[in-house]
Amino acid sequence: MFRVAIYTRVSTDDQAEEGYSLDAQVERLEAYCEAQSWEVAARYVDDGYTGRSTRRPGYQQMMQERDNWDAILVMKMDRIHRNSKNFMIMMENLEKWGKEFTSMQEELDTSSAMGRFVVDIIQRIAQLESEQIGERTYSGMAQKAETGGMLGFFPPFGYRIRNNDMVIVDEEATVVRELFSRYCDGESMAALAESLNERGLKTRRDRQWTLYSIRHILHNPAYAGYRRWDGILVKSKHPSIIDVQTFNAAQLAAAERTRDPRYRNAKVLSA
Repeated sequence: MFRVAIYTRVSTDDQAEEGYSLDAQVERLEAYCEAQSWEVAARYVDDGYTGRSTRRPGYQQMMQERDNWDAILVMKMDRIHRNSKNFMIMMENLEKWGKEFTSMQEELDTSSAMGRFVVDIIQRIAQLESEQIGERTYSGMAQKAETGGMLGFFPPFGYRIRNNDMVIVDEEATVVRELFSRYCDGESMAALAESLNERGLKTRRDRQWTLYSIRHILHNPAYAGYRRWDGILVKSKHPSIIDVQTFNAAQLAAAERTRDPRYRNAKVLSA
């Protein structure tokens, strides 16, 4: 059976929008594999990493474990790379290793010369668009991040936007505090997701909780009153749901328990 490595990515905690959240990507890609009668050999996730760099733990691990799969499958080409040079290096390596690349949304694969040519053109267009957007927005966004201003994103579970400010949603905030408390007390992310689902609680998008959605919350510094954008981590003006000590305790607990190399170095905050 054709073995596929599913790769999913969001660039920051702020960009998990409808259709591009990690859960949504995994769900759609698994359904696609089932329709194609492909075996999902492995799943690799990069949560909070830019596509302009290859320094992504999930991406690196996927390449190291290439003997375990026959092709990489992504939902959209910009999930794997936003830099055409890096993309072409990856394609050269895949060809050398006898591996293939498939993007579900563009319905393209690299098993033919025409497919590889079209993929290259689309990737270069994606890089151009990315660079043009970056040139127009980077300066203003960086300044907002450094000053704690709002960046115009979909607020995480526990918050909503009111008058361009993030405010706490009390019912959701209670769930967030419970998750941090129970995780620090020793419960696993999978057990927390199962517990919330058994109680009939839903995510912001009215979906069941998964390990990914729990991890998304437990590693999000926004709950401790911080913001992260393109490597900039600053104290924000929005109200915190938990204190810095609780957030740091969760990061240390995750680093101690995980087998995933992406989370072995705890990213703690300065009190």
